[in-house]
Amino acid sequence: MIVSSELILLPSDESGKLRLAVIDGSLIDIWLSVTGRYSYHWERRVTKGDLYRHDNAPHARWRHLATFPKHFHEGTNDTAVESRISDDPETAIREFLTFVRHKLLDEWRPTKGG
Repeated sequence: MIVSSELILLPSDESGKLRLAVIDGSLIDIWLSVTGRYSYHWERRVTKGDLYRHDNAPHARWRHLATFPKHFHEGTNDTAVESRISDDPETAIREFLTFVRHKLLDEWRPTKGG
């Protein structure tokens, strides 16, 4: 499902994020900081009009979520729901890529009678 990868560097030449090109033309950006902040972002606004992102930026507007500061943008930046993604980065990346794979398979699976 991943056709290429690129490490995006910061101006300081430190690792910024890992960018993965997905078979459907969308992009996944994985960003992890040494302080524990993260973002697992699937950018599909150009290809499908939506995006999916788990992150733990402590935005006040998501304070009501039980998993705050963790939250999940499910389709748009303007909405968020609770995020149950693992706190372990290696496990979280696997969980996020599994989510992407399942969503792609659901979209590509022929519908009954179609």
